[in-house]
Amino acid sequence: MNRFTGTRSKGAAAAGRRSRAALRALAAAATGAALAVSVTSATATAAPAAIPPGLSCHTGKHAVDDYTGFALCRNNGSRTQTFWVHLVCGWSPDVDGNRVTLRPGESGQSTAHCGSLGTGIGEIHVRP
Repeated sequence: MNRFTGTRSKGAAAAGRRSRAALRALAAAATGAALAVSVTSATATAAPAAIPPGLSCHTGKHAVDDYTGFALCRNNGSRTQTFWVHLVCGWSPDVDGNRVTLRPGESGQSTAHCGSLGTGIGEIHVRP
C-alpha cells in the first residue's frame, strides 16, 4: 500500500518485493545448506572408535560408492573373536554390517550400506 496516496501497489513494484522475498528465502536456505555441509565434513574427519583388542583393522569407504563402508580385520589374538562394522550415516539411520567370526590368524571383512536418502557415511566404527 502506498502511504502517500492510499492505493495498493500493482505491477513492477509488487513483483520486485516478491523477488526480494524469494531471494532472501534462497539465501537463508543456502546458508543452512552450507552449515550442514560443514558439520557433516567435520563429522567425516572424526577419529574412529577404538578397535577391539586383538584385532588389527582397516576401515574405509567403497572406492565408487560413498554410502558403502567396510572394516577389514585380522585376528592377532589367541582366541576366536567376532566383529562387525558400524556406520554413522548422517541423516539416515545408522547401520551395522554382517557379523564376522575370526579364529586366531584369520582375516575377514564386514560391510554395510547407508540409506541413499541421507548424507552418506560420517563415521566408521568396528564393534566387538
